[in-house]
Amino acid sequence: MVELAIAAPRVQAVLERPPFRSSTLPDGTHLTLFYRVDSGYLVRFPGLADFEVSADGRAVVCRPVPETSDATSRHLYINQVLPLVLGKLGKMVFHASAVELDGSTLAFVAESSGGKSTLAASFATAGAAMVTDESLVLDEQAGGYRVAPGHPSVRLWDDSEQALIAAGAETAPALPFTAKRRLLGARRLRFSRRSTRLRRMYFLGDGSSDTVKVERMDAADVMIELVKASFLLSVDDRARLASHFDALARLSRRPIHYRLDYPRRFDRLADVRRSILEHAGQAAG
Repeated sequence: MVELAIAAPRVQAVLERPPFRSSTLPDGTHLTLFYRVDSGYLVRFPGLADFEVSADGRAVVCRPVPETSDATSRHLYINQVLPLVLGKLGKMVFHASAVELDGSTLAFVAESSGGKSTLAASFATAGAAMVTDESLVLDEQAGGYRVAPGHPSVRLWDDSEQALIAAGAETAPALPFTAKRRLLGARRLRFSRRSTRLRRMYFLGDGSSDTVKVERMDAADVMIELVKASFLLSVDDRARLASHFDALARLSRRPIHYRLDYPRRFDRLADVRRSILEHAGQAAG
């Protein structure tokens, strides 16, 4: 569906026009800059790589800087660029992790460092299968939604990796802009390779609760959270934006959305999983 080509390395050129959008790290450093160019879009990761996205979203050319490895280029594509391109192509793509249980999927939606990867990885060490770590891709079908399997890897902070994953797991090369490590395979982790039915979406709280709390969300609150979690390349494509909001409205009205909060402690994860399984089972019934 999307073709990626990695071109020869080159120094990033200075662009005359300003970016129409940017994302920054907590210290204010620019992580991503978005530009409109004659051929479509340019997604720039300063000091790392430029990704040229065609106007129709079906072709992507990566132009790394000379010091950027092929592994880093592909990591940026999988984690950052591809979800945006899939959104451009009409998919619903959300910043979320998900696991497969008994042939259906539980999704955990949260902002970066919100705990979704750790929670999903803890399920995967307890018999479930990871469906996706960073980007949840949904296909709307009659009677519900299907979840497409993501890249078979998970990104974790050191403390989560030490608490959950056995030593010796294969990892991708370290990246200069994050201390998270991408685990490509681990003896204690399973990864799903099939499309599954979406059973529940849990929107994670801030971890201030000292117990596991699950509360039903109304459609209006769900809509707000879905908009915040959406991967969108450009917000001035009115036709695409209207279609996306229509799709979100239909999804928000499904009785599958819940607010979930729990203490962010590794020694409580087993209790958290148990509570989620009990809730998902009751709700499904």
